[in-house]
Amino acid sequence: MPKPKGHKGLLKRIKISASGKVRFHSPNSRHLKSNKTGTAVRSYRKARTLSTSDYAMLGKVLNRSLAR
Repeated sequence: MPKPKGHKGLLKRIKISASGKVRFHSPNSRHLKSNKTGTAVRSYRKARTLSTSDYAMLGKVLNRSLAR
């Protein structure tokens, strides 16, 4: 029986820390920044943490359980 594999596209976009937290960079941060506020553009530079309500959905896609 083959092993269940995680979603490769998602695994390239997130980082799972040793404690199990999921970190990712904000979307909408690559281009078309001239019509965005400076506050929004600065906030895109920081990595964000996944909210607790999304861990179950992410665990199904990755075929593994994630700590909260």
